[in-house]
Amino acid sequence: MQPRGSYAKGLAKREEILDAALECFVDKGYDRTSVREIARAVGLSQAGLLHHFPNKESLFLEVLRRRDEQSVSGNEERGVHSVHGLIDAVERNSSQAGLVGLYVVMSAESAHTEGLAREFFRGRYAWVLDDIAADVERMQREGQMISRLTAREIASLLVAAADGLQIQWLLDPEGVDMTERMRALVAAFES
Repeated sequence: MQPRGSYAKGLAKREEILDAALECFVDKGYDRTSVREIARAVGLSQAGLLHHFPNKESLFLEVLRRRDEQSVSGNEERGVHSVHGLIDAVERNSSQAGLVGLYVVMSAESAHTEGLAREFFRGRYAWVLDDIAADVERMQREGQMISRLTAREIASLLVAAADGLQIQWLLDPEGVDMTERMRALVAAFES
């Protein structure tokens, strides 16, 4: 059943805010984007926007959560990551330099501060590593992947490589093919 009335309008406005926030964060970066500017982009006052999101940090984290939900590849369950899904995500990211750059900066900055962003990124890494390790473990049982390393070690190396490749690609977009390098790394772990 579809939401009705003011609830549906509220959900639609929330989606509009997230779209505008993503665009602003990608174009200007987190620090140079104001809540007032996002509110203006969607025809709200700053107080009106804060009715939907209590502060800029929570808005940014919801943008990231939404992006994660939307970026799960078609052959994966929503919210579940896999080895080949990681490659797919890296490939999708190669068309989103602004968002990748923002994600890299915010994840690195969150390592040095307490707060919502740090908890978000810690939780996200744990979730992604758990999912990919479970997929690696399945692949190991089926004889598709080496067993010299634990599933968790391989998952950690794959995620670290994906993150590192994003930085290399941001610095040299023409010289770094993130997708091919991730495929090569996965192939190195295959039996």
